[in-house]
Amino acid sequence: MKKKTSRLRLIFDRFSTKVTQVTGRPVSFILAILIVVVWGATGPIFHYSDTWQLVINTGTTIITFLMVFVIQQSQNKDTAAIHLKLNELIAASETASNRLVSAEDLTEEELLTLKQFYVTISELAKKDIELFTTHSIDEAKENHEEKSTAKKRDKMSESAKAKN
Repeated sequence: MKKKTSRLRLIFDRFSTKVTQVTGRPVSFILAILIVVVWGATGPIFHYSDTWQLVINTGTTIITFLMVFVIQQSQNKDTAAIHLKLNELIAASETASNRLVSAEDLTEEELLTLKQFYVTISELAKKDIELFTTHSIDEAKENHEEKSTAKKRDKMSESAKAKN
């Protein structure tokens, strides 16, 4: 049974990839517009009947319904690939926080907490002159305090020199 599942999954994956590639092209959009224009032009021929309206409504509903699943499969695959690539970059970087590996598995509340963490870093970083000086709140606070202390020392030193 497992071979059928994986084979079915592989077939659907290939199918959805191909369909999203084809339908995402300008030619496909133009074809869709032409279908709507032809349908609209045939309105007077069919006296704008209920059947004439039903044709476009049924066709678009079926296509939309099926495309939801195809596009979702393609998005799931792309999202997984992006997460893996980002996880690799995080794991390979000495200065990156490993807390973010698999962040997509966190709850919304945990993600909001992490977001606040980075908002705090951003606020502290705005006070810094250099862009690439911090990567954690503790380090951001330490760097900010060190810079503030250094600036105060420099100002005191300059005023002492000015007095002499």
